[in-house]
Amino acid sequence: MSRSSDPAVSGLELWQWRQEARAAAIAANVPLDELDWLLLSVSDLDQLALRLDSYKGRLQIPLNRPWVQLQEQWHQRIQDRVPVQYLAGVTPWRNFSLGVSPGVLIPRPETEWAIDLAVSSTQCESRPHLDTPLTEGDWADLGTGSGAIALGLAEVLPKVTLHAVDRSEAALAIARENAFNLGYGDRIQFYCGSWFEPLHPFQGLNRLRGIVSNPPYIPTAMLGELEPEVANHEPAIALDGGPDGLDCIRHLIATAPTYLCPGGLLLLEMMAGQAPTVMELLQHQGSYSQIEIFSDLAGIERFARAYRS
Repeated sequence: MSRSSDPAVSGLELWQWRQEARAAAIAANVPLDELDWLLLSVSDLDQLALRLDSYKGRLQIPLNRPWVQLQEQWHQRIQDRVPVQYLAGVTPWRNFSLGVSPGVLIPRPETEWAIDLAVSSTQCESRPHLDTPLTEGDWADLGTGSGAIALGLAEVLPKVTLHAVDRSEAALAIARENAFNLGYGDRIQFYCGSWFEPLHPFQGLNRLRGIVSNPPYIPTAMLGELEPEVANHEPAIALDGGPDGLDCIRHLIATAPTYLCPGGLLLLEMMAGQAPTVMELLQHQGSYSQIEIFSDLAGIERFARAYRS
């Protein structure tokens, strides 16, 4: 039998606890796969062992945290609705394993499409009459959070230098650590500040080839209606987009042209229902061409793409 402070547990003890934890998850309407995902992230078990209960006879299963802490964390998931990603300290995103903490927004699967869309947007066929090379030079990820978008872009655009901005020092600490752990520390420069402010030396130089952002876009009045995992635990600064959810998007659309090169790309994520207004904002600004809206895999109009004229 393991002691509660040991970073290990017997297979039988883990099996017994897992049965109890599964019952608690069902009662609390928490997905069962979250329990197994947490176990996979803290132990040397694999999915087959969990499915077949083949670990049950092992004398000792090493853990990366004390056994009692793991039990307490699952209690937090059930009772306090703490996101399982924060409990594990990591989340999968594209082909990365990103460190996360309550200081950063948990990267969503739908945001992964922003990377593929950015790459396709650099191709000549999507940019008729524009010959500015977008596959090298400087790009910006504004509101970088965990660094997910900057890291995704660094992987698929190997000749690009990324400038990642966030107003939260806590978020930047996580983003820097992720960049270092994934081997992109020399490709991404991090800045603390609000949106374009830290990039002020670039203003008017038409230097940035691309700007990608997943800004706060939830209307303030809707924050309390979000799932408790989001409303009570994820940073409000990364969610609150003002009265109509578009405060940050308006600023980005208005300011980006003074930083983008001719033919440079602006790619913004938004929430369902905002596409018509975002399209109108881009059109009325007067500095963009080839304005398009793209849906995510769920069919929700999720991204706005435009090029600087």
